[in-house]
Amino acid sequence: MKLLSFLFLLLISSALSAQVDTNGLQKAYYRAVHLSDADSVKYYADSISHLFPRADNPDVNTMVLRLYGWYYENRGDFPNALIYYYRGLDSARKYGRIKRQTELMADLAAVYTSDMKQPQKAKEIYKECVRLNTQLGDAHSLIVSYANLGAIYNNLQLYDSALLLLNEGLRIGKPVEEKGQESLYEIYNNLGNSYYFLKQYDKAIVWFRINYEKDLNSHGPEHLYNLWLDALNLADVYTQKAAFDSAAKYGELSLQLARQQDSRSKQADSYQILAALAQHRGDYKKAWEYQRDWYSLDTALVNAETYKSIAELEQKYEARKRENEKLLLQAALDQQKFHTRITMFMALFLLLIAIAAAILFVVKRKANRQLQATNELIVRQNERLSELNYEKNSLISIVSHDLSTPFASISMWQQLLQNEQDNLSPSQKKALDRIGTATRYGENLIRHILDVEKAQTNQRKMELENLDLRIFAETVIDEFGPSAAKKEIQLHLDCPNRAIYFLSDRQLLGRMLENLLSNAIKYTSTGKNVWISVSEERDAISIKIRDEGMGIPSDELPHLFSKYSKISSRPTAGEPSTGLGLAIVKRIVEELNGQISCESAVGAGSVFTVVLKK
Repeated sequence: MKLLSFLFLLLISSALSAQVDTNGLQKAYYRAVHLSDADSVKYYADSISHLFPRADNPDVNTMVLRLYGWYYENRGDFPNALIYYYRGLDSARKYGRIKRQTELMADLAAVYTSDMKQPQKAKEIYKECVRLNTQLGDAHSLIVSYANLGAIYNNLQLYDSALLLLNEGLRIGKPVEEKGQESLYEIYNNLGNSYYFLKQYDKAIVWFRINYEKDLNSHGPEHLYNLWLDALNLADVYTQKAAFDSAAKYGELSLQLARQQDSRSKQADSYQILAALAQHRGDYKKAWEYQRDWYSLDTALVNAETYKSIAELEQKYEARKRENEKLLLQAALDQQKFHTRITMFMALFLLLIAIAAAILFVVKRKANRQLQATNELIVRQNERLSELNYEKNSLISIVSHDLSTPFASISMWQQLLQNEQDNLSPSQKKALDRIGTATRYGENLIRHILDVEKAQTNQRKMELENLDLRIFAETVIDEFGPSAAKKEIQLHLDCPNRAIYFLSDRQLLGRMLENLLSNAIKYTSTGKNVWISVSEERDAISIKIRDEGMGIPSDELPHLFSKYSKISSRPTAGEPSTGLGLAIVKRIVEELNGQISCESAVGAGSVFTVVLKK
């Protein structure tokens, strides 16, 4: 700290000798920007603010506000960081400092992306950065902006748009790179990621290999990290291509580089890739060993952070909840005080009409303003509570995803033991079957949660085939015959006496019909009927599921297809209901380019209609 103070005072002394030495100011500012210690950054900001009056140099005001933003960001106080970054941006705009604007906007976008998890806001800010850097003609900043914007679009799963932006950055940066004045590492890496997500693995390999070959001959400060990331990316993409020898080569290289850097997080990522590779090869024992090493590292790194985040969210949620209750109570007290004053003024009105009218007007206006301000605050708090609830649900998804690791390990052990079941006793075989059944149930439950929370239905590649809908519907009805027979429910099929062919995905279509038919049986009383009708229109197929159940109230129909929605109707035989089935059905119907609707009335049953375009 004393060395920093000495260097800083040396720069400041040169600045004071020329009243306002711009070079000295710039050196002090850029030295502070590259510090990693938050307290040192604040020390520089305080000193610059004291020695260079902001009124004499408007640029100083912008610099100081940005440094305070860095200070709060490094301390994890992101709301205050945003306040100072926005104040600095306003100052830069006021005095026409375009270069400072782009620096502050990049800081804001980084906070929204990494810390606040709001990529949509970051996207708009980076788009403005591109516009300003184009206006400045600053090739380096423009290339960085296109690289960041491409990464944001990849994060939002807008891969085609990401490719357009990254190729524009490549067009601008290629001539500069050829002169040895610029590195296009992030552009190449993000292009590889875009093609990877689009499952165009050969194109992804081209871009990842460009970075890999450049980093092999590099000796810069980021050399080892970049080379590790290049090897990890190549191992991943070769695994997806089923080029297992190449994948193993780069996977082992990434692990070696991670150990060389003594980084537990990088070693965990390398073990994860190697475990996936071994599993693709069918080497379950090796996969389990890699997964064990990955899990031992990842549990210490990830779970501790996950539990900490959950605890922090719970504390924030409870704090906001108490604050909101306090505000509601205060609003009720204010309302009660208001009515008391009105009563008092009405009594005085009989004696002093003119004075009472004036006082009533003033007090009523003040009370209305207080109520309006309180209501606006309550609305803002409720919006914040909704955001926290979204974050909580996101963490639930993360925890559900993490649970898949031990289930995968159990499944692999069970498979290994099944290969040796000739040496097991009958009771051991029975126990082994029960382990397999429990493992599959747990994996299906986790997959069900993830299917709803992360919309994995839309991530599955469809496999289209020409289906005879009459035979398909008969098959589904046969599968539900036993469950309907238990409740003495008759299942009927209303379909033309001819083949109706339709090009669709068998698994998705079957899953949709199974959910709808299961619900119809579940909510229909004993001895009733359920119908499935299939009809062909000019450019569409219509499938209807009609039951004689208890029906659904009209005010609950708008929320019927929402996640985790619960209706007042209950299954007639006490069957369980999670509220997930219809949300999944709606997602499947939309993926099949169709629409679903429901007509229902209490006591008259329900009709679910699915229309699929040909």
